[in-house]
Amino acid sequence: MSDITLSDDERLAIVEKLENKQLPITEVKAIYEAHRDHKEIVGQVAMNLSLRTSVYDREQEYSEEMVELLCDLATNPVDMGARWAVAKNPHTPVKVLELLAKDEVNLVRALIATNPSTPTAVLEKFFSDEKIVRDGLSGNPQTSEKLLKILSDDGDKMVRLRLAENPAVSTELLTKLSKDLDPNVSKAAQIHLEKRS
Repeated sequence: MSDITLSDDERLAIVEKLENKQLPITEVKAIYEAHRDHKEIVGQVAMNLSLRTSVYDREQEYSEEMVELLCDLATNPVDMGARWAVAKNPHTPVKVLELLAKDEVNLVRALIATNPSTPTAVLEKFFSDEKIVRDGLSGNPQTSEKLLKILSDDGDKMVRLRLAENPAVSTELLTKLSKDLDPNVSKAAQIHLEKRS
């Protein structure tokens, strides 16, 4: 079925169905395969995948169907927003993350920089990228200690704040950030230092 044959009611029914993150992934995949040329539906499929995954519980909702959908969405030209959802999804395979790391859209690369599944070697390359991309490194637990040290001196307080909240940051850097001039940064670092003691 193509988007030309969809009535407004049918389109709305599909979009509404995809808003349910409890919808079986096999059904999400079937909808995607039937409407992979329909921008709104492709975007809603990507949103459904985002809603059902968690950066805190990386195994939540993992399935082969999910991975297949993420791989296909990464190269689907119909909806750029779908690439954003793929870039930040913890289930996106490394080969897809490496492909999207070269995306011409800086927001896609910035989301790859924040994805904890992105390999350290890819993250290293982002350090010389645009600021929006580079800033994503500060919160990523896979970012190397060498880059985290450099980022601890960044002039942007949001970079330092994300760094203070990064679970992989060393106690040495947290101690440094606990003395930051910005009260939000210093407080976040102090909280994380207390959790470690």
